[in-house]
Amino acid sequence: MPTLRRAQRSEAARGAADADADVVEKVATPDRSRDKAVDKTTPKRRDGARIPTLVQFPLVAAISFATASLGYSVVAELTKGELASVSRSQETQQDIGILAGWRIFELALSWFSGLDGLDVAMMDFLSHGPAMYLLFAFYNLSPRTAIAALAVDVVSASVPFSLLRPFSAVHKPSSKLPNRELIGLPLQLLTAALSTSIYTVVLVTSLRYLLPQIFVLHFNGLPNLEPAYAASYATVLPVTLLFGAAASTFIFPPFATTGKTKEDERVTNFNPVEASLGETMWWNFLGYTTKAKVAIGRTAVTLLVTGVNTYLACAMTIPGVEPTGAAAYAGVWVFAALCTGLGLGLVGRD
Repeated sequence: MPTLRRAQRSEAARGAADADADVVEKVATPDRSRDKAVDKTTPKRRDGARIPTLVQFPLVAAISFATASLGYSVVAELTKGELASVSRSQETQQDIGILAGWRIFELALSWFSGLDGLDVAMMDFLSHGPAMYLLFAFYNLSPRTAIAALAVDVVSASVPFSLLRPFSAVHKPSSKLPNRELIGLPLQLLTAALSTSIYTVVLVTSLRYLLPQIFVLHFNGLPNLEPAYAASYATVLPVTLLFGAAASTFIFPPFATTGKTKEDERVTNFNPVEASLGETMWWNFLGYTTKAKVAIGRTAVTLLVTGVNTYLACAMTIPGVEPTGAAAYAGVWVFAALCTGLGLGLVGRD
C-alpha cells in the first residue's frame, strides 16, 4: 500500500540520518578528547607566585650574580678592559666575601621590603652612581664605559625582581590609589626638579670647598683634581639630573599615595596629659603617621645603601683610596640624599 511504503521509507530515512549522526559524533569525539588531553598536558605559564617561597630569593640572587658576571664580561670585551685599568681586583677571599655579602644584603633588603623592579633600579642607581661618577670625573674613565658599567649594576639588580614580582600599584597608571593626582606628570617633574636642585647644590658646594682637601690627603695617586675646582651648576647638572629623577621616583610616589590607617587615629588623638609613660615613649619614637613612616623608611634605605656601597666601592675597588677618604666622599652623597628626602617629605605631607 502507498501509505505503508511511505512510512517505511520515512523510517528508513530517519535510520540513515541517525546512523550518519552517530558516525559524525564518533568522528568528532576523538578530536574533542584530544583537545581536552592537550589542555590538561600543556603546562601553564609560571610566575613568581607559583615558585615556592623558599626558592624565590635564592633565585633572585643567582640571576643577579649571573647577569652581573655576564654584563661585566661584555663591558670588558667592548671597552678593552678600560674599567679594570682604574680599578683594583680583589686578591683575598675576605674582600670578595665582603663585597658579595653586601650585594646579597642589598638584594635581600629590596626583596623582603616588597620593592618591585622599578624601585630596585632607582635604588641601585642611587647607591652605585657616586662611585662611577668619581671614576668618570677624576680617574678619566670614558663616559661610555661608566654608563655601561652602571647599567650592568642596575640591570643585574632589577631584572630578577621584574621577572619574579609584578609592579606595585603605585607604578601602574590604571590602579586606584589615594592622592593619585600627586604623582601625575606635572608634579613628578616638579619633584624631580626639586631633587635635582638639592643634589646639584650639595655636590657643587662639596666639590669646591670640602672634597679637594679630602682628595689630596686621602686619595693617593688621583690622576685629575681639576674637576673639583672647576665644578659649576652647569657642569654637574647632567649627572645630578639623573640622581634627582631617581631619588624622587624612589621616595615620593609611595609616600604621596599612602592613605590613612587606623594607626593614624591613635597618633592624631594622642593626649600627653592622659597618656602613660609607655604611651608617651611610644609617641616620641614611633608616633608618626603611616604616610610619614613610608617617607622615613624610603629615605633611610637610600641613606644606607648609598653610604655603604659608595664607601665599599671607593675603599676596596679604587686603588689609593684610604678609608677616611672613602667615608668622606660617601658622606657627601648621603647628605644629598638626606636633604632630598626631607624636601620631598615637606612637599607631600598632609
